Amino acid sequence: MCRFLVYKGKDEILLSKLILEPQHSILTQSYDSRLRLDTRRPHNGDGFGLGYYTSPSLGPEPCIFTSTIPAWNCINLHRLSSKTTSNLIFAHVRATTEGSLSDSNCHPFHHRSLMWMHNGNIGGWKYVKRNLALGLRAKWFSSVGGTTDSEWAFAVFLDALDRMGYDPDCASLNGTGFGHSVLRKALLATIERINTLIAEIPDTEHRESDEDLECRSLLNFAVTDGHSVVCTRYVSSGKDEAASLYWSSGTSWQEDKSVKGRYRMERRDKGADIVLVASEPLTFERDDWVIVPTNSTLTIHKQAVMIHPIIDRYYNPNPSYTRSTGFAVSKGLDVTEEKERGG
Repeated sequence: MCRFLVYKGKDEILLSKLILEPQHSILTQSYDSRLRLDTRRPHNGDGFGLGYYTSPSLGPEPCIFTSTIPAWNCINLHRLSSKTTSNLIFAHVRATTEGSLSDSNCHPFHHRSLMWMHNGNIGGWKYVKRNLALGLRAKWFSSVGGTTDSEWAFAVFLDALDRMGYDPDCASLNGTGFGHSVLRKALLATIERINTLIAEIPDTEHRESDEDLECRSLLNFAVTDGHSVVCTRYVSSGKDEAASLYWSSGTSWQEDKSVKGRYRMERRDKGADIVLVASEPLTFERDDWVIVPTNSTLTIHKQAVMIHPIIDRYYNPNPSYTRSTGFAVSKGLDVTEEKERGG
């Protein structure tokens, strides 16, 4: 599984303060992922990517930099991060589940001003892919340039926007994007479409030849139109925990000068000038990070953070309901929910 990071700030930040410098930066997570338990494939070294928005004078589309070189071994990542600032940043380090090692398979993916990342997998993918592709309008079918289930999920999202009456080519025309509610509805439609396709896999198609076919999906998505951000922490199961996802907010992101790499999220007031979302916390300061509940969306709009449950067949309204960690752990991930509760 992969790791991703989202930064949305009132002000621009130097990329290196997120990508390189923190004790548990996403660069560090590419070779030392504390919440990745798969000892057979302990690294997120199958490429990486950055996406960030620049001055409006340069256009609404994000700048995307991807590479199949492991993040820890890319000198250009250091050069770029130490001289680039932005107020909306996506970063991703990849461990392949589907798709070959190539630039076209590295996240984040983008279309016009929209940007997309995924940590997880689509269950039963080899049986779902054909029908998923055939259900897309021609434009979004043709937009897929790689071979990952993640990019095909992005195509489903674009198709959902289109069918809702919002042209993905026009996200930036009014200078405010689609709005967080539209992004969230399209993201929920994407999850629903994936679940429906998996449910339609005929039993006779796989049981004789593939008795151990795994149909549960881990769908931690992040999408932005350059203005609002919507993320999901989701598993297509009513009994299992999803892969980990955390968020943090405050008024400034500062390094403790006495300890190299020790960053803290400072809170001088109740404002949220900075919001971070990450598969793993960038620091070891427990009080700075909050876990996103399983099967929820997290929305960032005008620096406000909103969390909503995803109410579908896998929803459980009981707040004390305990889900199993076994599925996520079997995929090499630690959900850490019990650790968080246990102190």
